[in-house]
Amino acid sequence: MAITSANQLELLQTAEAVAREKMIDPGLVIEAMEESLARAAKSRYGAEMDIRVSIDRKTGRATFTRVRTVVEDDELENYQAEFTVEQAKQYMADPEVGATFTEEVPPVEMGRIAAQSAKQVILQKVREAERDRQFEEFQDRAGTIINGVVKREEYGNVIVDVGRGEGILRRNEKIGRESYRPNDRIRCYIKDVRREARGPQIFLSRTAPEFMAELFKMEVPEIYDGIIDIKAVARDPGSRAKIAVISHDGSIDPVGACVGMRGSRVQAVVNELQGEKIDIIPWNEDQPTFLVNALQPAEVSKVVLDEEAGKIEVVVPDEQLSLAIGRRGQNVRLASQLTALDIDIMTEEEESKRRQAEFELRTKLFMDALDVDEFFAQLLVSEGFTNLEEVAYVEVDELLVIDGVDEDTAGELQTRAREHLEAKAAAALAKARELGAEDSLIEFDGITAQMAEVLAADGVKTLEDFATCADWELAGGWTTVDGERVKDDGLLEQFGMELEEAQSMIMTARVLLGWVDPAELEAAHDDEDATEEAEV
Repeated sequence: MAITSANQLELLQTAEAVAREKMIDPGLVIEAMEESLARAAKSRYGAEMDIRVSIDRKTGRATFTRVRTVVEDDELENYQAEFTVEQAKQYMADPEVGATFTEEVPPVEMGRIAAQSAKQVILQKVREAERDRQFEEFQDRAGTIINGVVKREEYGNVIVDVGRGEGILRRNEKIGRESYRPNDRIRCYIKDVRREARGPQIFLSRTAPEFMAELFKMEVPEIYDGIIDIKAVARDPGSRAKIAVISHDGSIDPVGACVGMRGSRVQAVVNELQGEKIDIIPWNEDQPTFLVNALQPAEVSKVVLDEEAGKIEVVVPDEQLSLAIGRRGQNVRLASQLTALDIDIMTEEEESKRRQAEFELRTKLFMDALDVDEFFAQLLVSEGFTNLEEVAYVEVDELLVIDGVDEDTAGELQTRAREHLEAKAAAALAKARELGAEDSLIEFDGITAQMAEVLAADGVKTLEDFATCADWELAGGWTTVDGERVKDDGLLEQFGMELEEAQSMIMTARVLLGWVDPAELEAAHDDEDATEEAEV
């Protein structure tokens, strides 16, 4: 096939037709044609030649050119596509390294094999362009709901026709025991779109929490308009779900808007989710209040929040325990997902027993250490004293508020408390030295005798050992294992050691040992302060 004036316009018409059919840019088809013609020309003129083809976008005329590049004498490798400065002088007036010389060559006649090869190149380029277009189109739609038609089911996975591509709904992304037949209409959430060699892979889901959020956005105009925000979603697909909403307009009730007239809006979502029961929860910035809402329909008596641990204790009436936990722990599990907190639920009776046990433990501590009777020890606990340090070092006025305590009695109590603490410290110090603790550790600022004993028992016996510790090893922390938050106990956590305090002590030890330059440490602190100010 020769590129003659008779079929020049046919090239453009073919490119337009292919581009229209595949819904891609005609320019991409023409570029594929140019590449295929260049390959055919190389097979005619020589594979080492740099042959390029340019098709005029208006006339369809194909121009074949040979390009040669000027290189240094010692870099000349390909005589067909490169030449030296000296060789280039017969073609160019003032050749420089890197310059190119282009000359037109006669068009080639394409034989059957060359034409077939050109066709394959064009088809390959068109397929790649089509895949790129599909990927970009569906990538932009990731995180939205799409309507499709079931094509077939393979090993429990559903292949869905989503228009200009195919999506896959995996077995674990289906609700319950859903089953579909070919040509069934299906609504799914586009969870992920990945670019792969065989084309874009579109992963669909019906169990994702975002699917329910998007369904509410479709059913509730206030959510679509941004008047109501969905703050959190937790689902047990096909069974139960909780969704937390907040209104930015004080005149609009977020829960009522989501429920709709006679439940019409929420019922539409429930029907799509195969009857999944949905609790609509008003969101609140105050975590304990939000948790009380999230545990509906159970009633909550008291909430105790441990922000550092990300944990929360909930006390419920005895008769509400099963309702708060839910069938197989479903209610508390969903509330935990919704609030991102670990929730411990106990009854009022259990909490009362625990408080009583703590009360008796502290009472016994004061009786043994201060040599007072049970009644007086109970008075101290009732007034909020929890340990001997508080008794020994509080202002005397705080002891005088206790019935029957005058200045002499208060002074005697503090003396006994201090003597007991000093005796414990002396014993701990002796034990620490016995375990091998060195003076560099014992005398380090912030380390008490009891701390030194605990550290030495764990093998931390010198300041060098202490300086190699991680902050969480001293203060404790939380890690996530298989989706569950697990507590790491710190060596000094029992002494009230906080993470920031541990970091500061470790860095101070490193400075004292000469491991860290104090100037660098100060600069790091300045950077942290600047970052905090910027965030504020």
